[in-house]
Amino acid sequence: MAVQTLESLYSEHHHWLQSWIRSRLNNVEQAQDLTQETFIKVLIKGREHEFNSPKAYLSSIARGLLVDFFRRRTVEQAYLDALQVQPEQHSISAEQHHLIIDTLLQIEKMLDAMSERGRQIFLLAQLDGLSFAEIGRQLNVSVTTVRKHFIRAMTQCLLLIED
Repeated sequence: MAVQTLESLYSEHHHWLQSWIRSRLNNVEQAQDLTQETFIKVLIKGREHEFNSPKAYLSSIARGLLVDFFRRRTVEQAYLDALQVQPEQHSISAEQHHLIIDTLLQIEKMLDAMSERGRQIFLLAQLDGLSFAEIGRQLNVSVTTVRKHFIRAMTQCLLLIED
């Protein structure tokens, strides 16, 4: 195992990593951006590293960035699709658009962290406006169970707001 500086890691593996990312995106500019983000993450983690396989290390970081990229693109497309069916589109700034997408991603992450039943209860209460008793009847569970899952979901929301 050899200690490798960031400079040598970058010079020896930058081209390979960028090609690896580009093969998954079919977009040169995005591949360049994600390659740089990968090395920024390496830089943030520390200046020198020991690895058996630098390519495995770099591709692991890049894979996480690709997942985030595709998730963001999916959420952004869903948001744009929803805007198109609105009767009148309001012009928003690029900054507002970015904040909306970030908020939607945080909501998606929060919902993904919930149990299936907790997510279902939360959405029935928040989106459909059902009471705990109505949710309990619909899901065939007690009001106590509904309340317990709803409290957990709201706690996750509050933790998200505090971040």
